[in-house]
Amino acid sequence: MRIFVIAGEPSGDRLGAALMGGLKALAPGVEFRGVGGSGMEGEGLESLFPMEELSVMGIAEVLPKYRHLMRRIKECAAEVVAWQPDALVTIDSPDFCLRVARRVKAEATVKTIHYVAPTVWAWRAGRAEKMAQVIDHVLALFPFEPPYMEAAGMSCDFVGHPVVSEPVANEADGLAFRAAHGIGDAPLVMALPGSRRGEVGRLAPIFGEALRPVVAARPETRVVVPCVASTAGLVQELTARWPGAPVLVDPRGKPAKEAQAEKRAAFAAADVALAASGTVSLELAAAALPMVIAYDMNWLSRQIISRMLKIDTVTLVNLVAESRTIPEFIGAECKPAKIAEGLKAVMAAPGAQLEAMAVTMDRLGRGDEPPGLRAARSVLAQIG
Repeated sequence: MRIFVIAGEPSGDRLGAALMGGLKALAPGVEFRGVGGSGMEGEGLESLFPMEELSVMGIAEVLPKYRHLMRRIKECAAEVVAWQPDALVTIDSPDFCLRVARRVKAEATVKTIHYVAPTVWAWRAGRAEKMAQVIDHVLALFPFEPPYMEAAGMSCDFVGHPVVSEPVANEADGLAFRAAHGIGDAPLVMALPGSRRGEVGRLAPIFGEALRPVVAARPETRVVVPCVASTAGLVQELTARWPGAPVLVDPRGKPAKEAQAEKRAAFAAADVALAASGTVSLELAAAALPMVIAYDMNWLSRQIISRMLKIDTVTLVNLVAESRTIPEFIGAECKPAKIAEGLKAVMAAPGAQLEAMAVTMDRLGRGDEPPGLRAARSVLAQIG
């Protein structure tokens, strides 16, 4: 059995790695080709090119790289057509992945499966109908998504999110992290300014300024910043003058399992998190770590997308739990002073978010079969 799989960013790489692990368990001897990051490479993928080339987001951000991305789209599609896999599985990154699928469908009869349903319930509802022209089946992360996909003409299975089956550090791990970095019992704020270079460049200065009044109010406060390898150097540079003597959790030069264990320990050690909008909010919920979400983008992208949004929150925990307990500062609201007040409020009442986080994990499949296996079963059923 042959599966061609494409992921374009770290969150997609995690989904891809879980799916590949599930397929290997259910269909021994399965072969993989495609594009992915360290997680998928750990499952045996030799990426055609570095996944980081695809980690761009926003209209204005993509334009300068358009020609290069088009070359990579053509390259991927040609590889699929030449290899003739049993299925092409594209993971999120729709601007890239669906263009590959369209080219493949024009030249071959390969089954196309897209992992992560488009957020048509949030904005641009017409994307589902357009996607149905090139995608046969969808793997959905959230339980409310299949009806949207089926109405557009695609089959769809809710498979849950791998975050619910990933390891979570315990209190002892958190205490060991604090001891190793001389933090003691001081308040510890985790800052997560994103995984893409563009968003790190935008958000890190804002996050740093937001932390100043928080640290000023309690000077013993420390800051911890988990990084991904592709942006660790930039994060190190941009956080050098932050308050709170930042501790960088840097995966470079470390075995993947060791780096992940250190990151999980940092989650267990922290008291509150300030994070960019995205999948990381689910990681924080899994660790029961209270959070504040903040995000901004290029001015042009902000103007266009803000006019299309159909929802009043972009935080996944708020959406899945059908609550609004996670404070968020998005777009024009992404200002240091406002974020700082949000952090102080969460630190004063950290238990207020626990119920919503628990509901989120339950609704995403906690306690059921691991989502990677569920996704693998769905893929195998489509191949027949």
